[in-house]
Amino acid sequence: MRHSPNSSPNMMRHDPLLMAGNDQIDNMDSSSVKRYDSTGMFHWCPAKELEKVLLTRSEAAMTVLSGHVVVCIFGDVTSALIGLRNLVMPLRASNFHYHELKPIVFLGSLEYLKREWETLHNFPKVSILPGTPLSRADLRAVNINLCDMCVILSANQNNIDDTSLQDKECILASLNIKSMQFDDSIGVLQANSQGFTPPGMDRTSPDNSPVHGLARQPSITTGANIPIITELVNDSNVQFLDQDDDDDPDTELYLTQPFACGTAFAVSVLDSLMSATYFNDNILTLIRTLVTGGATPELEALIAEENALRGGYSTPQTLANRDRCRVAQLALYDGPFADLGDGGCYGDLYCKALKTYNMLCFGIYRLRDAHLSTPSQCTKRYVITNPPYEFELVPTDLIFCLMQFDHNASQSRASLSHSSHSSHSSSKKSSSVHSIPASANRQNRVKARDARDKQKYVMEDRL
Repeated sequence: MRHSPNSSPNMMRHDPLLMAGNDQIDNMDSSSVKRYDSTGMFHWCPAKELEKVLLTRSEAAMTVLSGHVVVCIFGDVTSALIGLRNLVMPLRASNFHYHELKPIVFLGSLEYLKREWETLHNFPKVSILPGTPLSRADLRAVNINLCDMCVILSANQNNIDDTSLQDKECILASLNIKSMQFDDSIGVLQANSQGFTPPGMDRTSPDNSPVHGLARQPSITTGANIPIITELVNDSNVQFLDQDDDDDPDTELYLTQPFACGTAFAVSVLDSLMSATYFNDNILTLIRTLVTGGATPELEALIAEENALRGGYSTPQTLANRDRCRVAQLALYDGPFADLGDGGCYGDLYCKALKTYNMLCFGIYRLRDAHLSTPSQCTKRYVITNPPYEFELVPTDLIFCLMQFDHNASQSRASLSHSSHSSHSSSKKSSSVHSIPASANRQNRVKARDARDKQKYVMEDRL
């Protein structure tokens, strides 16, 4: 029988991932407990000793992690520190509720992670598996196939004189993961527990809630489908990340498939962000929201002077800082926007999301082969930013959006969740009920589009 990541009885010495989830949430609800840093911008916990967050390979395998973030890091006792805190802070932003925080597992050299731990010991749900990202046994122990994201970093890049070899460790780790094969038995168990909910759907929220359509990671049987982002020092090395990519080696980074699909990040990208900020100062605010999780002058001064986050009590002033928007991905094959997923217009989706749910859509995350209906469809996606009004949507699209902080999401998830029996038994009823308005909306959209086309032709004739 498969246990949840938060229910292993033998792992009580490990604080971050393995305490019972409900017990942790109950403890965090006490007003006398410091849950956030002194600025209220990030989740915070008392400093933890490194030994309490260490996992052995067998302990990690027993935990059966899922929906987590795996950070593969190359480094040793002589490597320069790269600042892992900057990676963790956006994942611990206070505009996420505690139960929404994804567990973070660092996989790498213990000697290196000891040096970084002083800046990480105040963040909850963080664990370390000493090992190497090149070991498949370590990768399987952290359930790399069930993670929401795998980040591959290296602190050894500046120690190599040959620029063409600076990214060799990250590239080898990425190719190693992509060539792995996994058993899908866990994915079948997940489907049974969800009442055969389509992969990517969140059944823990009401049908009329926009959160009901938030994307979830489907089960994965091959490493090529694991979401990976690899840091590169040299743009030209991007050609080695995808074995099935036919791009010319001389192609610019921003025109390559790994960059378009979000699987590669190069330092040179920061240069373009800096130039964009020079011409439009509002870009900095957007970058903060997308990348850093938000910042305040108090937070920046605190980090600059003390280089550490202090815990603070929950006051109306600090709690007010939680009320800020966050980035989310909406799925279109279920939820309140399902009627627009099959041939709807992006403009209609934009207006509905903004007027009904106060959500701001700004892009589409589309499957590379969305026009193909083959069983072995490629899972690679690319981003379409700011599409035109008439841009047609497909059911497999994911929508990037900024959504407001939900104060009610901290309530017990049991009151919002659907039991697997009720969801499975009512699936036929709900499909028959929702099919009528969906088809009606589709017909109305066609009529509205025809009317707009006729009006456009009339105006052209008059001109």
